[in-house]
Amino acid sequence: MAHIALIIGTTMGGAEAVADELQAQLEQDGHQVTATLDPELADLEAAPLWLVVTSTHGAGELPDNLHPFHAQLSEQKPDLSGTRIALCGIGDSSYDTFCGALDQLDPLLRSLGAIPLVDRISIDVQAQEIPEDQALSWLESWQDRIV
Repeated sequence: MAHIALIIGTTMGGAEAVADELQAQLEQDGHQVTATLDPELADLEAAPLWLVVTSTHGAGELPDNLHPFHAQLSEQKPDLSGTRIALCGIGDSSYDTFCGALDQLDPLLRSLGAIPLVDRISIDVQAQEIPEDQALSWLESWQDRIV
């Protein structure tokens, strides 16, 4: 089964709750998942799949805990051509910067060579459906591609 780095960006805990559900499902399916709120490039290189679950803070910004990671990526410019990514954003669609953190991470990761395994998902916390349920449905739609 696959080794997956679960990178969590959170301010109020909503993204962490979603990440916990995704981690539980992936582990139940036999994958090794290493979750982190403080991602370091050196620690992530062993994982061929990065699952990023992040909320958006303020005016479309990354949560504070992901700023150092974003800076590492921007400054060190690692070759991520062997890395697949799956991106899950949590936000409030009443803001025009809905899931803006993904708008920063997605192009940066792609510019470094990361390959999307699946289209990213932007989960609206204002929707009737529970965010964790939306994330699990998204995971179910592509988890058979994890090798």
